[in-house]
Amino acid sequence: MKKLISIFIIVLLYSCSSNKNAATKPLYEVLLINNDGGANIKFYEVLTEPKEIKMLLGDHILRKKIKSSDINESNFVILNTGPTLETSNRVVIEKVIETPTQIEVYIKDNQKNIDALQTDDDTLYPYSVVKINSKKPIVIK
Repeated sequence: MKKLISIFIIVLLYSCSSNKNAATKPLYEVLLINNDGGANIKFYEVLTEPKEIKMLLGDHILRKKIKSSDINESNFVILNTGPTLETSNRVVIEKVIETPTQIEVYIKDNQKNIDALQTDDDTLYPYSVVKINSKKPIVIK
């Protein structure tokens, strides 16, 4: 009788156990691609400090896409392409590779930029914001 009860308890505990697999996050997510609104110089900036990342929460679009846990678990990259007359952002991330010591972000830049002194009302300033789901140092290549 004791064996039967113990087998029943073991089966009951086994059937109640959780078999959920934790969902793995992608290594990177493109949060925003905007065809205008960036700065007038070309630069790629890595945001790693919580104070820098909190600055992104001031944007009404990014505020909805960034969780409070992302501030301590993720880094962010801002890809600003500078002035152009093209109507779309042509800087793309080709791939992101995680090595044991760092994250390598490979960028392809096909943007035809113009001199900042030659800007007019038709000039656009595209930029992108990318979330890297790691706190390892980021190298842009």
